[in-house]
Amino acid sequence: MRYRHSLALVLAAAVLWPLAGNAADTIKIGWPMPLSGPTSVYGVPVTKGAELAIADINAKGGVLGRKLELLPRDSKASPDEAVRLARELIIKNGVDFLAGTLTSAEAPAVSTIAKENKIVFIAPVAKTAKLTEPQYLHPYIFRISSNTEIEGHSGALLMAKWKNVKRVATMAPDYAYGHDAVAAFVAHLKQLRPDIEIVDQQWPKLGESDFTAFITAQMSKKPQAVYVDEFGGDFVTFAKQAAPLGYFKAIDNRLIDGAEVGTVDEAQALGADYPYGIWSDTYDPVLTFPGAPAAHKVFIKRLEVALNSKYGSGWAIQGYGAIVALADAIKKAGSTGSDKVSQALMGLTFDTPVGPRTIHAKSHETEMGEFWGQMVKEKAYPFAVMKNPTLINPGMPTN
Repeated sequence: MRYRHSLALVLAAAVLWPLAGNAADTIKIGWPMPLSGPTSVYGVPVTKGAELAIADINAKGGVLGRKLELLPRDSKASPDEAVRLARELIIKNGVDFLAGTLTSAEAPAVSTIAKENKIVFIAPVAKTAKLTEPQYLHPYIFRISSNTEIEGHSGALLMAKWKNVKRVATMAPDYAYGHDAVAAFVAHLKQLRPDIEIVDQQWPKLGESDFTAFITAQMSKKPQAVYVDEFGGDFVTFAKQAAPLGYFKAIDNRLIDGAEVGTVDEAQALGADYPYGIWSDTYDPVLTFPGAPAAHKVFIKRLEVALNSKYGSGWAIQGYGAIVALADAIKKAGSTGSDKVSQALMGLTFDTPVGPRTIHAKSHETEMGEFWGQMVKEKAYPFAVMKNPTLINPGMPTN
């Protein structure tokens, strides 16, 4: 009888053990993101934002009784490397979800892997409209950032107000993001100002180290204003090479860059070399945020510590938002199954330190909007800051 009783206890324990073990497991989120090279100026703070969100959520007990775990990997801004890492994270590391990537080359590539493996993938940064166009949209892809259609439209709204401008040029990286954003800008500008002529378009490669030929070729066409989509380390290189050639002076600093070079991250990277007077955007103005929520001030203070930076980051909010949206969807679904979480993400409204944001059910796009303003010099800061940032969201496509 004792033997049978002991055997019964052993068998019961054997049955219950895997369940107890699973309950204690973390919810793993694979995170391919550029953590080195020119684009890491964005990739690192986005990752820090994600880590802060996970710390906040885990401090409150996690999700469904389980802690979240971020598995960051350096994608080096390469779509091939991002795909390799995504596969490895799914097969080798057994992640429950994918999030991350930065460029508009990486995100569509990883979206294909998410579709093949039926695993939810949230893109916090990439803007190319193709990511969620009807022919590429699938149940597992969601975007937290704005997109190239909205970016181009916003830039056109601003430039259309410059009544004395008739000759416009563009400068953007020669891949999906650059082409999509410029196409949206030109299309909307022609609607708003049919009197404007596009006199030149330059397409340096992503990661270009010498912009001189592109700059001089553009200056020869004598544009009165320029729309630019260079970002990260590329914009730093472009700005430093353009200034000595008189590029900004020739256009009276009438330049609009829609690639978030209005962030404190980019401004600090350029320091005194920043082309004061240009217009740009950011998801988080950080230092000049009118009516900032109390939660935002706390968020920035924590970022300063996490990044060992006196001024925080304008990019970290994207990583933070991606994790919060995913966690809220898991709670809503009551499950970590991607099919159920996908359904929960559609139409989800989630809170962020810059305010609530909503994911459209049909397009899987987040109604994010961006703060736009002129970059100026202020005595209080050793770099450019955004003057009177205004949140612009010209309309979210719903497919």
